[in-house]
Order: sequence, then C-alpha cells, then structure tokens
Amino acid sequence: MILKEKISAMLPEWRERVTKLLKEHGSVVVGDVTIKQVYGGMRGVKALVTDISYVDPNSGIRFRGHTIPEVLEKLPKPDGAEMPYVGGLYYLLLTGEFPTKEEAEAVEAEWAKNAEVPAHVFDVLRAMPKDTHPMALFSMAVLALQGESKFARRYAEGMNKFEYWDPALDDAMALTAKLPVVAAFIYRLKYKDGAEPKYDPNMDYGANFARMMGVDNPGYADLARLYFILHSDHESGNVSAHTMHLVGSALADPYYAFSAAMDGLAGPLHGLANQKALGFLMSIRDKFGGVPSQEQLREFLWDTLNSGQVIPGYGHAVLRVPDPRYVAQFEFAKKNFPDDELFRLVQLMYDTVPPVLQEQGKAKNPWPNVDAISGTLQYYYGVTEFDFYTVLFGVGRALGVTANYVWARALGQPIERPKSLTTAMLEEAAQKA
Repeated sequence: MILKEKISAMLPEWRERVTKLLKEHGSVVVGDVTIKQVYGGMRGVKALVTDISYVDPNSGIRFRGHTIPEVLEKLPKPDGAEMPYVGGLYYLLLTGEFPTKEEAEAVEAEWAKNAEVPAHVFDVLRAMPKDTHPMALFSMAVLALQGESKFARRYAEGMNKFEYWDPALDDAMALTAKLPVVAAFIYRLKYKDGAEPKYDPNMDYGANFARMMGVDNPGYADLARLYFILHSDHESGNVSAHTMHLVGSALADPYYAFSAAMDGLAGPLHGLANQKALGFLMSIRDKFGGVPSQEQLREFLWDTLNSGQVIPGYGHAVLRVPDPRYVAQFEFAKKNFPDDELFRLVQLMYDTVPPVLQEQGKAKNPWPNVDAISGTLQYYYGVTEFDFYTVLFGVGRALGVTANYVWARALGQPIERPKSLTTAMLEEAAQKA
C-alpha cells in the first residue's frame, strides 16, 4: 500500500522528534487552566496535539499547514473534474505531502479494493425500525463492521506497540472505503428504493458516492468531493475528533472509536448546525414568498435577535474572518447555480447579517461559517432530507479522525486520563487566589 510505505519511511524521524521533545522540553508550560475552563467544557485548554489540521483565526482551517484555497488548487483532480480526488486529500492528511496524480489514484484504488460491505451489515440496518434516525443507523453499521478489524485481531494475537500503526492504517483504509457505501445505503433505505449500492472501481470516491446516492446531476460528484474534503478535519478539540482520540487512546480499534465519534457528531450542538441554518433560510423564503428585500431581511434578523434567538450559520469560536470552507462552497454555487432561489438568499444573508451582528455588538465574529451554506448545496442537488446531512458530515470527518488515529498509534500516544477536581477544591483555590 502506497500510504503504508510512505508512513513507514517517515516514522523513525517522527518518533525521534517526539521523544526528544518530551525528554528535553517536557516541563515547558504551554497554557494555564482557569476555573472557568475547568467548569466550561475545557474550552481553550491547550492539552491535545495533532499535526493533521489547525484552525488559524485569520486564514481558517489548515490541512497539514495549507489553507483551503491551496489544498483545492494543488491536489490532483480526476480528468474533467472541477474538484480534487478525495484520495489525494487523504494522502495529504496522512503524510503531510501533496500527492502526484498517480499517488492520489493509488489511494483511490486501495479504497476500491476495500469498499465491499458484508451482507450482515445491510441485514442489521434493515432490521431496525423504519423511524430510526440515520445517524443511529450509521453508528450501528460501523459497529457491525467491527469484526473486520485487523487491529483488534493482531492486538489479541500479541503485537509490538511499535507496530500498532500498521493494522490501524489497514482499518482506516477499509473503514473509509466502506463509509460511502454504508451512507448511500442508509439514504436509499430511509428515503428511496432500499437497494444495496455497489462501488464502481472505475470511478473515484466522490463520483462513486454521487452514483450510489442516485443523484443524476453530474455536478453532484464534484460537490461530494468538495464536501468530504472541507469536512474532513477541524483540529482535535471538537466533539467527534476528541471522542475518536479518547476512545482510541484505550486502544479500541478504529471501528469502535469511530462509532463513538459519530455518536458525538449526532449531538445537536455539533453536527446539526448545517440543517438548522438551511431551515432558517427556508423559513425566511416561506415567510416572504421568495427572496425578500434587504430591508425586509434586516428587520426579520433584528426581530430574531430581539426575541433571544441566534442566527444559525454565523459566528465561530476561533475564526475572525469568513470561514474559507463557506467561501469555497459559495464560489462553487456561484459558478454552478447562481440563479437558485436559496443561493440568492444565501448571498443576501452574507450582505446583511454581518452589519446587523456588528451593530448588535455581541458577536465576536459576525461572519458566516461552513454551516451557513452547506445544506443549501445539498438541497439544490435533490438531497433534501435534513436528518441525513449529519451522515454526510460523518463520511467526510472520517478522513481526518482516522488519519489522527493512525498517527496517535504510530507515535505511541498514551491513554487519555485527565484529573478531576471537586467544586470544593476549586472554591478553596479561588479563595487562596
């Protein structure tokens, strides 16, 4: 496997680098924890490490140090495609290097070899009640795949800790290969004909997903590529990424860890923001019978804020600029369907919301984030079932969290075990201070 050869060659230098850092500088203080952070969900605590991605307040998410525009420009593309190979992005996340077209295609070929989903997984999903949420089905399908884990099997047989990364990468490749098939089946089971999709080895990851979903518009393949790339990773502190890291630190295999991560992603405060933002847009459209005037929208926004509600899709905990993931999707929509009614409303929101939030004075960042537009693009291509959107998010997020899992095992990161304090201890510390 091309990724296994590459990572094997990189590991000696990386292990020496981490060992030296811990041995010579392990006592260096990199952050102070406040009572507010202890009681406030550890927000802002510098206590995790990942080289896969970083959120820069002024340039947005960086994959292996590279901005979204750089990644979309430099990654190789399928012939005739607007957006890059998803396999090229996975190569970048795992190795830190931009692949050649041949290297990206080698990852795509590896996915094609591993994409077959065992029949029992489909049977498990069919046995569930018809009203089961798509995310419950998604998490359950991943658990049903756990018997495929090479990591679990080799660990049970007795494996040197320096070898952990090898079967972890095998599992990561096999799991990410199967997720588009699983997701497309859940979609067809819940909303369409219930047919079992088949992965076509002659098509890339994004094109396969579009075909298996049954979306006829050829532009959806490019959107799938873009969507999975943009949602792949977002540092390690968000709920799904942190859950994957936490569960994986106990040496649970990637299937167990990713299923847990998806249970976190299903939480309304994490994975539902895109459908909330789309629902808000549609409520405006329905209220005004189409796209309102800017003054009508401005009045509606103020009414929303004055009633104690927020404007979904605007603001970000770290960013202080428009989210580059939003910008990339905005440019995609502007090129491919500029006259779509919901997209025209998205444009009007972009022109109107930031000044309103700035005038209100409460938002640290008045600019749109990725969720302000992502649902609109899916809706345009006919994927209108809101509850399925988080599954789409999960397929993309798998790329980043499994890459992090592989490197956590490669560098021997230990089990995560923070220390808890009582409220009385915090009160005592506060009195002393």
